Amino acid sequence: MITERQVSLLKIIVEEYIKTARPVGSKAICEKLKCSSATIRNEMSALEDLGLLEKTHTSSGRIPSDNGYRYYVDNIMVPKELNGDDMLKLQTIFKNNSLMLNDVVLRSMEIISELTNYTAIVLGSSSKENLLSKMEVVPLANNKFLAIVITDKGHVEHRNMEMAENISLDEIRKTVELINKLIVGTPIDEICAKLEFEIKPIIGTYIKQHDAIYNAFYNALNDFKEEASVKVSGASNILMQPEFSNADKIREIVSKFEDKNLVSSIKEEESGVNISIGSENTLDDDVAIIKTKYSVNGEEGTIALIGPKRMEYGRVTALLNYIKKNIER
Repeated sequence: MITERQVSLLKIIVEEYIKTARPVGSKAICEKLKCSSATIRNEMSALEDLGLLEKTHTSSGRIPSDNGYRYYVDNIMVPKELNGDDMLKLQTIFKNNSLMLNDVVLRSMEIISELTNYTAIVLGSSSKENLLSKMEVVPLANNKFLAIVITDKGHVEHRNMEMAENISLDEIRKTVELINKLIVGTPIDEICAKLEFEIKPIIGTYIKQHDAIYNAFYNALNDFKEEASVKVSGASNILMQPEFSNADKIREIVSKFEDKNLVSSIKEEESGVNISIGSENTLDDDVAIIKTKYSVNGEEGTIALIGPKRMEYGRVTALLNYIKKNIER
């Protein structure tokens, strides 16, 4: 059974280690708890026996164990009030009525990635769960185009397309007009079938390079339905943390962030803010993940921050709650 003094001691050690990333010794705690060094050392040993603290090889101080962080999160931590600067930066996004839901979520998570120096993840619902609202194609340089698909729930995706030199912009625009006229309102995962059986026969009658145009549009649209949207912001932030200074660990983390299936596994199904620490998550034993689900007009997704296990749990919890509240408003 953990005592009241041990709870106070654990709180100090966790919060000091979160702040400094250095093992915490008895001297740093004596004044705060008004106890002797010997008493503090005895209590630290007791917390170690309970599996809440660990010794390091390079210091006589202690650091929280995964169980120590879990006890702190479940029993001690209180979400912090957001400061004015944090709220002001986020409000510039929430008050911008010209932004679609997808952009609001992405930009707000980019901001808190910058504010916290953690890595932000946005998992949208699979595009095939949405209906096509509009398609646009924007000309780029050297026969390249940007295909933009907008769904009925405000989900926006884009893919690069490349055409042969002898295909005119007018023919491409005619194809886009047909798509918007004939297959708007179609579920994303059914678009390619409609493209083949409804659009292809029509463009074959009056567009010279119809096969090339059809193939380019088919490949672009087929790509949209493959998987849920996965966006990673500030992937390098976590690598700036001292826990990840080892070159092999850096390569491992980078590889995991590039694995969309693995990143997608952190999707949150429950309401509220969920915190997974170390081996509790599917991504990596050396990180903590704080995440929550949002739902707006049937569009569901997950927003998450990934950092070292010594994350600022109270601050991040408050930030995610604030974003969730504003995007669901």
